[in-house]
Amino acid sequence: MSRESATAFTRQVGIALPLIGGPMYPCSNPELVAAVSAAGGIGVLQPVSLTFVHGHDFREGIRYIRRLTDRPIGMNALIEASSKKYFQRMSGWIDVALEEGVRFFITSLGNPRWVCERVHAAAGVVYHDVTSAKWAEKGLAGGVDGLIAVNRRAGGHAGDKGPAELLRELEGLGVPIVCAGGVASPERFAEALDLGYSAIQIGTRLIATTECTASLPYKQAIVDAGEEDIVLSERLTGVPVAVINTPYIERMGLEAGPIARWMLRGRKRKHWMRMFYALKSAWQLKRASLDETGTRDYWQAGRSAGDVHDIRSVAEVVAHLTGAPVSGAVAR
Repeated sequence: MSRESATAFTRQVGIALPLIGGPMYPCSNPELVAAVSAAGGIGVLQPVSLTFVHGHDFREGIRYIRRLTDRPIGMNALIEASSKKYFQRMSGWIDVALEEGVRFFITSLGNPRWVCERVHAAAGVVYHDVTSAKWAEKGLAGGVDGLIAVNRRAGGHAGDKGPAELLRELEGLGVPIVCAGGVASPERFAEALDLGYSAIQIGTRLIATTECTASLPYKQAIVDAGEEDIVLSERLTGVPVAVINTPYIERMGLEAGPIARWMLRGRKRKHWMRMFYALKSAWQLKRASLDETGTRDYWQAGRSAGDVHDIRSVAEVVAHLTGAPVSGAVAR
């Protein structure tokens, strides 16, 4: 049944393999997104990475990816209405992406209804990031076509449940479910499909690839890390984020300070504190990911780092995970 479900997912999205290259701030450079799609999965661009980190005009960035591969790509939309200006910017990005032929969207946070209305009008598909049935039901009420089940092995903002536990909670909802977190080996990839997931979203493994423009120290830190080296820090965004336990992280500590915790407990104060965290971490993570000296060792990664042992091309990674032939070098 799981293999049939995976086939249904690939048909729905128009790709060959049940694999999503997860959107990552700051690591989703255009070449990486294109390489995942070219290898038979679907690469998902992260708008702030594309524009702020890698310096592309949004429309021209999509066109650049299109020059690298003619296969489907996706877009991540963080839709929490943190401000009117941010909402307008995200709304504009979605319109541009649709105009440029993007038909697969992953929404994160917020109510995805308005995104679904626009994307469905263009015959597109929307999946929603969730960590529990509560958020899944809200996403489905908004009209999403599938769910990205973010488990506790994921990088970035991880969930609090294991892959099997989370699937059991979600599998009766009647839509395809994607496993997000902890997959960087062919054994774990097959295990996720056998559990009943329709596809697998990978992130950490893609940082340690030749197409990713993250610094070599960052990539090597993932190669060198074991599962026990991944810790959860509240110091990036106010909620736990999975990072590599580097000397910088040890000096900084993992818990938000007393003032930050007080700010995060208030309904209005929380908004301002999260905005402060977001702006601060955006700059720190951008600088750290591109710093070839390795002195800014502020790096996000999931527990799948324990299964990453080398730096390979994306085509080789995808072939290794899925058992498919190596294919799909991007155009240059």
